[in-house]
Amino acid sequence: MKILLSAGSLYTLPLPRVFELAQETGFDGVEVIINHDFQYGNNVAMLRELQKIAPILSLHAPFLILDQWGDKCEQLQRTAELAIETGIPLINFHPPSWLAMEWKFWKFLKKIADFQETIGRHQTTITIENMPASGTFKIDTYVLGKTSTMIEFMREHNLYLTFDTAHMGSKHTNFLRDFHEYYDSGLMRNIHFSDYANGREHLLPGHGSLPLTRFLNHLRETDYDRHLTLELSPHEFPPGEEMIRATLLEIHDYLCRETRKTPPEEAAQSQSAHKIDRAAGVL
Repeated sequence: MKILLSAGSLYTLPLPRVFELAQETGFDGVEVIINHDFQYGNNVAMLRELQKIAPILSLHAPFLILDQWGDKCEQLQRTAELAIETGIPLINFHPPSWLAMEWKFWKFLKKIADFQETIGRHQTTITIENMPASGTFKIDTYVLGKTSTMIEFMREHNLYLTFDTAHMGSKHTNFLRDFHEYYDSGLMRNIHFSDYANGREHLLPGHGSLPLTRFLNHLRETDYDRHLTLELSPHEFPPGEEMIRATLLEIHDYLCRETRKTPPEEAAQSQSAHKIDRAAGVL
């Protein structure tokens, strides 16, 4: 399993510094979100400079309107092209929102018979992300909101999944049933990891109500060997880079501890391994 840091977790810092923090705190690589930094200039050169600091193992297609990136259809294609040119092995994108009337994007997606061939050209893995419910009545504002519908679409169009714990947690606090339905499909390639509570997504582990330690233990027991990406809100971190660095170290240690195979004698000595709030007040 590769443990990644989403650059969006620290988007208030310059991208090179985010990469340095990921490298310093032990992450295997970074997921980069295409944002306003990519509107102008040489994006290939920028990514290659960042790759000198730490590996980029995933690109997240834009979810904002960006100059020179076109509509959602063009954004997906440009993200894949950028990944192919810079050797990035995976990209992720959000499905269309019916509430935002993204019907053109939806028609575009439905016409693609094989995402890995048409979009990824078999050189980068194309994944789609499960999205959250919103409001008091937990309304799905995106197409493919149901787990079974998403799986059916992915199978029909040779498309893989980025599973987001906070997004699924917005629908069900105990999201493990949906996780296993996705996992058993064999289509999961990336996981966005964070907590959720009371309408707030991408919280630090332990700041929400999701059974995240149990979830990580499930990954260990099922021998999941793809990407696990820490994706937090920057507002979850304490002020100052030293405290941010300390927080990342604690979370990385937690992720490693809960997903590795542990000898029985070591497990017996570490009964607190199932309590993420033990991390010296950082988590």
